[in-house]
Amino acid sequence: MNVGTEPPALKISPISRTTLALFAGASGDHNPMHIDIDVAKSAGLDDVFAHGMLSMAYLGRLLTDNFDSAAIRSYRVRFASITPVHGKPTATGKVVSVENGLATLELTVTLADGTVTLTGDAVVAL
Repeated sequence: MNVGTEPPALKISPISRTTLALFAGASGDHNPMHIDIDVAKSAGLDDVFAHGMLSMAYLGRLLTDNFDSAAIRSYRVRFASITPVHGKPTATGKVVSVENGLATLELTVTLADGTVTLTGDAVVAL
């Protein structure tokens, strides 16, 4: 693996209300901002939005689809923007350095309109 290598992008189907309800159940995060349109509207939003940890999970899947999970040495993210219901995220990564048998990847989740919702990095053993 060399600097500039990009694992295949992980293209996610549009985020549905079912996806949000299933993730709420699986994660235990039942914050109504993610599942109740009336609560979201009372907060001045047009609709519910995805859990930030759902986008983090998609980036995690990008990593485990391309590297053995035992090779992942670190993984961290920063939330940049919300993912609206019906948003279509794509998780991508790019190797930015390789040294001492370790590759550092920059990670991003981007919506179809170009909005970056999550950035991060990971270090994997080669």
